[in-house]
Amino acid sequence: MVILLFKDNMTAVQPIQSNGIIKGFTIDEKEKTDKDFYDALCSETGLDGPDQILPTDTYSSTKLDGRVRIRLRKEDNDSSLPVSVPGLLSRIAKNYPDHVAIISRPDITGERKTYTYKDYERNVRTVAKAFIKLGLERYHSVCILGFNSPEWFFSDLGAIYAGGYAVGIYTTNSPEACQYCAESSKANILVVEDAKQLEKILQIKHNLPHLKAIIQYEGTPKEKDVLSWNDLMEIGERESDDKLNEVLKKIATNECCTLVYTSGTVGNPKAVMLSHDNLTNEGRVIFNTLKLVKREHVLISYLPLSHVAAQMIDIYAGMTAVATLYFADKDALKGSLIDTLLAARPTLFLGVPRVWEKIYEKLQLVARNNGYIKTWISSWAKAQALYYHTNKMNGVDVKSWGYLVAKWLIFSKVKAALGLDRCNMCFSGAAPLSDDIKQYFLSLDMPILEAYGMSESSGAHTLATHDTFRIGSVGKHLLEYETTIYNKDKFGEGEICMRGRQVFMGYLNEPEKTEETLDSDGWLHTGDLGTMDSNELLYVTGRIKELIITAGGENIPPVQIEQQLLAELPALSYAVLIGDNRKYLTILVTLKTEMDNNTGEPKDNFNATTLKWLQSIGSTSQTVSDVLSTRDPLVYEEIDKAIKRVNAKAVSNAQKIQKFQILPHDFSVPTGELGPTLKIKRRTVHNMYKNLIEDMYK
Repeated sequence: MVILLFKDNMTAVQPIQSNGIIKGFTIDEKEKTDKDFYDALCSETGLDGPDQILPTDTYSSTKLDGRVRIRLRKEDNDSSLPVSVPGLLSRIAKNYPDHVAIISRPDITGERKTYTYKDYERNVRTVAKAFIKLGLERYHSVCILGFNSPEWFFSDLGAIYAGGYAVGIYTTNSPEACQYCAESSKANILVVEDAKQLEKILQIKHNLPHLKAIIQYEGTPKEKDVLSWNDLMEIGERESDDKLNEVLKKIATNECCTLVYTSGTVGNPKAVMLSHDNLTNEGRVIFNTLKLVKREHVLISYLPLSHVAAQMIDIYAGMTAVATLYFADKDALKGSLIDTLLAARPTLFLGVPRVWEKIYEKLQLVARNNGYIKTWISSWAKAQALYYHTNKMNGVDVKSWGYLVAKWLIFSKVKAALGLDRCNMCFSGAAPLSDDIKQYFLSLDMPILEAYGMSESSGAHTLATHDTFRIGSVGKHLLEYETTIYNKDKFGEGEICMRGRQVFMGYLNEPEKTEETLDSDGWLHTGDLGTMDSNELLYVTGRIKELIITAGGENIPPVQIEQQLLAELPALSYAVLIGDNRKYLTILVTLKTEMDNNTGEPKDNFNATTLKWLQSIGSTSQTVSDVLSTRDPLVYEEIDKAIKRVNAKAVSNAQKIQKFQILPHDFSVPTGELGPTLKIKRRTVHNMYKNLIEDMYK
C-alpha cells in the first residue's frame, strides 16, 4: 500500500520515488481526494522516468508529444500504480531472468530459438540503442511491417525504450497505405520482414521526409542502404547504455508509446494513441480478472501484431503473467496452426471466429467418417457435456458420472488431437462468433469465451469467464472498469460505453473525432449497440453505423439476421445483408470452397462440407461456376427455403429478406472482402458487387 505520512501543515508534497515505486507522501487522510492523490504522484523534474507521471490537467490528447491524466483512485495501492512499458519488462527480467519468454518459429532445419526474459530485455535494449544511434528522435516512430517474430517484439519494445512510438503495419497493406501510416506517425525507422515487404517501402520512401533507416529482419537485403538484422544488432552492441538511460529518465507512463491504426471504412485509418499506462494496466487487469498464476502459462502468437488484441495478449498480458510464448508459422491461418498448437500445447488460446469455424469444419469432416458405434458414443458424450454446461449456466454446477466418463473417454482425446489438452480457457474475439459454433464446442466440453473490446480500449473491455459464460454474451467488464448503456430504448438497448484506465488518449491529429468518441466524463462511445442484464453481463446486438435504415425508416441490425441464415445452412460461408435506403432487404451469400494454401485466395471448387450438402440435396455441382452457370435449381431452392425459415422469425415485415445472390467466390483477405482480422469489409463488398446488388432492386 502507499504509505501516508503526516505533518503539521497537512499539505501535499511530492512522493519519494525509487525505480517507480512510491515510498510515501504527506497529506491528510480525511481530506485526501483522488486529485490530491494523483497530484502527489506527479514528477516535478520530468527526469524520474520511466515510471513517472508528468503533470497535466487534460484527460485526452491528439498530439504526439501530449500527455494525459490517468484516472487513478485514492484507494489504489502499489500493485495498481502506473508502470511504463520499460518498467514492466525490466521488472519481469530482474525477477524471472531464466524463465523462457519466447520461442521462435522453426527455422529451415526445424529448430526453434529460445529467449529467456533476461535475453528478451537485453535484445530490446540492444535494438533501442541501435535505433537511437540511427537517429530515432523523441516523439517519432518505428514502423514494423512483417509477420510475428521475436524481431517484431524487439523492434516494438525497442522503439518504446528509445522514447519513440511503436507502429505495426498490416502485411496486407498497399504501398500507399504503408506511406500514410509512416508519414502521419513521423517514422524515422522502418523495419520490414523480407524482400516482398521491402519492395513496398522502396516505392514510397521518397515521400517520407523523416525516414532515416530501413531494416530487414529476415534474409539478407540486396539494397545497399537497407540494414540486415545482424547489422542492427551490431550497431546496438557497440553503443554504451548512457544515451538510452538518459532517454529512459524522460519517459512517462501518461505519454503515448504505441499507435494502432484502425482499418477505416471511409478515408484514411485513424491512429489510436495508447499510453504506457493504457497497455500495462490492461495487461495487469486481464491477469487479475482471469486469476492467472505467474510462470504457468503458454501462449501462441499468430494473429496480426498490428492489431491491438494480439499485442495485448502476446506482449503485455503474456509479460505480466511471465508466460512462455511460441511463434506460429507465417501460414498459420492457412492450415499450419495445428502444428504449433501441438508443439506448444497452450494453456490460453485466442482465436478469431474464422479460426474456430475452420476447426469446426475439420471436426465435422472427421465425424462424418466415423462408423455407427463411434457416432453413437460421440452423440452420447456431447449430450452429457451440453447437459452439464447448460445446468452450470443456470447456476447448477454438478458433474454427473456420465459427464466425467465422457470427459475422460472422448473430450480429452479430442482436445489432445487439437493441441488444446492443457488449455484452460479458449477465447474468441475481433468479431461475433455464431451461437451454433459456440454450442458445438460446448458439446465438446470446450466453452469458447468471448472477449469484447476495441483498439480504443487497449483490447478487451469485457471477458467471459467460466463463471460468467452465457451463450450470446461477451461477459462482464474487467475488474476496475465500468460499462453503461447510453440512450437506451424501451427494450434496454443502446450504445455501449466504456470507462477506465484502458481508454485511449485520443486519435492522432484528429481532435474533432476524438471529441465525438471520448466524452468529457471519460466515457468511450463505442458505436456498438448492446444490452446489459441484471448480472452486468453484456450482449452486443449490432453496430450503430452498420444499422440498415430502410426507405421506410425501419432500423435493422444486419449481423443477427446474417447469423441466423448461416446457422440454417452450414454450406454458406458468409452473408451480407443489403437494404440501406431501399424498399426491402436483400442478401449476398458465398458458398464454402477450398482455399489456395499459397495465396490464401478462394478456389472455385467446393470444400468437403459443401460437397456433402450438395450430395444430400441431389445436386451434381462441383464448383461455384457450375452453380452459377446452370443457376442450379436445387441449390437456389435450398437457399430460398433457408431464407424463408429466417423470415419466419422476423419481428416485422421490414426485417424479411426478399431476394438473394450467390457471389462468384468465397471471401478472403487477398480478394479484398475481409480485413486482416477476417472481419467483413462491408463497404468494400457493396462496391465490389454493386451490379449484382442493383439487379436485385430492378
